[in-house]
Amino acid sequence: MKKIIPILFVFFLVYGLNNKEEIIIPDYAIRFRVIANSNSVEDQELKLQVKESLESDLNELMNEAKNSDEAKELINNNLDNIRRKVNEIVPINEVSFGKNYFPLKKYHGVSYEAGMYDSLVITLGSGSGNNWWCVMFPPLCLLEGKSNDSSKVQYRFLIKDIITKYQS
Repeated sequence: MKKIIPILFVFFLVYGLNNKEEIIIPDYAIRFRVIANSNSVEDQELKLQVKESLESDLNELMNEAKNSDEAKELINNNLDNIRRKVNEIVPINEVSFGKNYFPLKKYHGVSYEAGMYDSLVITLGSGSGNNWWCVMFPPLCLLEGKSNDSSKVQYRFLIKDIITKYQS
């Protein structure tokens, strides 16, 4: 009997690890991207300043949206405010909202599939530097900042809960 308990434990551990449900961000997701002018330290810092200056406002907007159509409307209605904030940090920029290609990305067991996504893209200067991006709707951009435990399991559960909340 004493030998069966460790065997069962190992079986359930292996079974549980191999039977993870893959979480895939839905097609209706809206992404947010900030592309730096270059990879210089200064330009990368400006990219993060732009992201940080918009993040809280965009998260608040997306929390008002009940579905992706409402989210798109809120973004379009606030493009002038977004441009104004970006201009305060980097005067030479382009702010656009529309379909853009994103490559496949896997992060903490969540698949961010490659494809064309509605996205708010802010290009600073020539836009030849590294970018920062997140999923703006469902509102996932600030997810890790809200979590005290950044474990993969908790991240996956939070993502799944948010996606379920906003399913059409």
